Amino acid sequence: MPFYVIPFPAFDPVLVQIGPFAVRWYALAYIVGIMAGWLYARALVRSETLWGGQAPLKVIDFDDFVLWVTLGIILGGRIGYVLLYNPGYFAAHPLETFQLWKGGMSFHGGFLGCVLAVVLFARHRGLSILSLGDITCAAAPIGLFLGRIANFINAELWGRPSDVPWAMLFPGGGPLPRHPSQLYEATLEGLVLFAVLAYMIRAGALKRPGMITGAFALGYGIARSFCEFFREPDPQLGFLLGGNLTMGMLLSLPLMLAGIAFIVAARPADAQRQS
Repeated sequence: MPFYVIPFPAFDPVLVQIGPFAVRWYALAYIVGIMAGWLYARALVRSETLWGGQAPLKVIDFDDFVLWVTLGIILGGRIGYVLLYNPGYFAAHPLETFQLWKGGMSFHGGFLGCVLAVVLFARHRGLSILSLGDITCAAAPIGLFLGRIANFINAELWGRPSDVPWAMLFPGGGPLPRHPSQLYEATLEGLVLFAVLAYMIRAGALKRPGMITGAFALGYGIARSFCEFFREPDPQLGFLLGGNLTMGMLLSLPLMLAGIAFIVAARPADAQRQS
């Protein structure tokens, strides 16, 4: 154990409580993430410069889409966690499936929920599925950043034991100092990925429908897989396939392959209309 160990800050997971009603940091992260992503997406849709003309959807379209994508995130994230990370437990305690305030959300499940929401809403409105997906993915790192910060505040999903100078003693993490892997993920999956996608957008990526969607999927998969080397695997799963692989790594592989396929297939919108 290193001589200096950073104790975990004593955060209260409940931000405000009035009687039986409690507002938790985790819930606030989802609310603020969705709201901030919504405002950012509206700004992107309004900018004709980024699209090389009028955007293929209107601001009112994305306003109406917010409810759809919110349901996709929550339902997909929860169902994904139940089925992929702890099916045995929830089979024995089915009523706890609906107790979202206890935590337990899967990014990959939430991502699939978003994909379904994008496809259904775009077809319902007669919009470009790829362009709606690009806008949604451009805003997604905002929510990812806030979600990982909430994981840190809740002292959950901590990292593997380490002797780095910034290792922390997490409540429930045993006597060994650990990587604050939630902060690694907040940085890479949130800040860095947002900056990369924003740069691509400024360089004209929205003019090639599907490019930002592909870049998000590939970028997230790389960032998540890297951070998994520092994050403690879920105790009910441990390492998989007899090696050093985790569920997060395995689920990120098809995401990265899909991202590469979207990037390769992305063509200017005019070329897509002519084909």
